[in-house]
Amino acid sequence: MISLAFFKKEDFFGVNYTLDEEQKQYTSTAEKALQRIKDKNDSKAFAVTVFEDKKPAGFFVLDFGDDKFELTDNKNSVLLRSLSVNPELQGKGIGKAAMQKADDFVKLNFPQCDEIVLAVNHKNHSAYHVYLKTGYIKHEKTIIGRSGPQYVMSKKF
Repeated sequence: MISLAFFKKEDFFGVNYTLDEEQKQYTSTAEKALQRIKDKNDSKAFAVTVFEDKKPAGFFVLDFGDDKFELTDNKNSVLLRSLSVNPELQGKGIGKAAMQKADDFVKLNFPQCDEIVLAVNHKNHSAYHVYLKTGYIKHEKTIIGRSGPQYVMSKKF
């Protein structure tokens, strides 16, 4: 069973996995994302651990900072970033299940939020299809990320 919880230090051993070169083009490791939050002393970014049967299996960040305004004008939105699943566990539907659970997690913990926004690289076909399958809508807007053009996607609730 997949569940989500705010990241705790003891989760680090389970999310400190290495991504292959292709995946590194599209997302940050948990270590880098956590370091970015720490370096910026970012009180608007919240690390989330994805659990499979109570064991850490993945990671993402919910970012309420101003970066989201590159993707949306909605002040009540959150930017989902740095999603990854442990490569040893990929292909089991963990990422898809995590994205299905993200809505309820956000609604429960941030009741003022009514939209999740994200950007996904045009070449990252697997992630793009996961987002489509879990109800995200692709917008006409495209932004340029560190590895090229990215689709802007969102899900309102």
